[in-house]
Amino acid sequence: MIRKILLKNFKRFDQGTIEFTSGLNMLVGDNDSGKSTLLEAINLGLTKRWNGRFFEAEFSHHFVPASVTAAFLADVHAGKAPQPPEVLVEIYLEDRPSLAKLKGENNSLREDCPGYRLRAALDPDFTEEYQAFLEEPETVNNVPTEFYKIDWTDFAGQPVNVRALRIKASLIDASRIRLHSGADYHLQKIIGDTLDAKQRAQLARSYRNHQESFGANPSIAAINTSLAKESSSITRKSFSMEIDTTGSNGWQAALGPHLDKLPFEFSGSGEQNRLKILLALARRVDESHVILIEEPENHLAFSSLNNLVERVAEQSGDRQVIVATHSSFVVNKLGLNQLMFLSANQTARLTDLPRGTQDYFKKLAGYDTLRLVLAEKVVLVEGPSDELVFQRAYFDRHLRRPIEDGIDVISVRGLSAKRYLDLAIPLERRVVVLADNDGDHAGKVDSRFTDYTAHPFITLARSDEDGLPTLEPQLLGANGRTTVNAILDTDFTNDDDLLAYMKSNKTEVALKFHDATKPVQWPIYIEDAIDALA
Repeated sequence: MIRKILLKNFKRFDQGTIEFTSGLNMLVGDNDSGKSTLLEAINLGLTKRWNGRFFEAEFSHHFVPASVTAAFLADVHAGKAPQPPEVLVEIYLEDRPSLAKLKGENNSLREDCPGYRLRAALDPDFTEEYQAFLEEPETVNNVPTEFYKIDWTDFAGQPVNVRALRIKASLIDASRIRLHSGADYHLQKIIGDTLDAKQRAQLARSYRNHQESFGANPSIAAINTSLAKESSSITRKSFSMEIDTTGSNGWQAALGPHLDKLPFEFSGSGEQNRLKILLALARRVDESHVILIEEPENHLAFSSLNNLVERVAEQSGDRQVIVATHSSFVVNKLGLNQLMFLSANQTARLTDLPRGTQDYFKKLAGYDTLRLVLAEKVVLVEGPSDELVFQRAYFDRHLRRPIEDGIDVISVRGLSAKRYLDLAIPLERRVVVLADNDGDHAGKVDSRFTDYTAHPFITLARSDEDGLPTLEPQLLGANGRTTVNAILDTDFTNDDDLLAYMKSNKTEVALKFHDATKPVQWPIYIEDAIDALA
């Protein structure tokens, strides 16, 4: 239903166009990639609401990206008179006959298609006030959004009538759903689906009898007698306390769902979140064309998440669903074909990658697929030995582990490094490939990565000493036999025997270097890899 969204000067998006497919779309990215902002922007473009309130009540200079604000302030402080930045959210819809009234070229791309456009820009009625604002540049600290006007139009250029919306969206975020109304709805749905009219009447009558019997209880009767005596100075009528039996306080308001005999609100956070998402989905799926779900995995154990994901897929039917997640399980369960990687203003779909790379990642666990996407920087190494050595070398340089700096060290084998680089390119992810030179650094290594190292964010770190083709001879060459014997607790008398031992015990040797208490000299190409991450 939604083909794409264009964002300009909105939150963390300076400018970006993100495309969607029909059916299921999964947004994956780290905590600063803009997943939540994107869902909220879609909901805003289709409802003109932010956090449940009309956008006029919520709009402020905080919606303008920091970089855009800085450029505006620089011009103002330089004595210029810049036009304040406009904020745009444009929703491009599929061209269907039912959406013909929304069709036109009232959009930034001048496409003749249906859609909605929300624009916040300087109100012409405040032109004089804005000019006076610029006359004191030293007092200007933010974009003056108080002078803005917000227009919400369709692509035909007509103001949007909220009551006549042709595309409706539902944003489901368990952290924002209030328990009581959702629980009430769930109870009513269960009763409506299970009990017939006669059974519901019996339930209402039993509840009424319970209410009426309250006053007959001896303890309550004694209390009411005391109340009648004390209230005689206020009223001549009999004063007593009874349960409210009016229609507004019927059994529907008093009965509530319990899980294992505990009130719903006393259940664990995971169970509450799972049920709240399913409640909201069941309640809104019939009235919405687009379902937006924010991180359904929060607080959920594996089995509960499995149940939730299956139910989401089942209940959404043929509607467009956009899920923001960083859970590898959600990715695997709903399918890699729907995966959309989000990084800054960049997006990439697994289906946009070379066919061989698509097939490779489909065979991997979702966690491995997501590691490159979720890390700030990535180091690709050829095996566990290289990973152990690099981890220790990085720690010796910075006194902290790579992961503490947002760097993920991923062990890959053979040609699979190129698969990760195929994914890194559209995301512009910073990647360092740490490779053996295999005895021919130019012919066997450099030539394999030529197409990738042409990108400034991809670096190949390998030794040009072809006589030291792999990690073990590199470590021996950098430290000498005496130091290596001390680290490994061995007593070899010649380099050939020591190197043979190291090659036969690669992981054990790497672990001892990782845990070494003596100073270690790390091969130059490993130091180069650390430098490239700065």
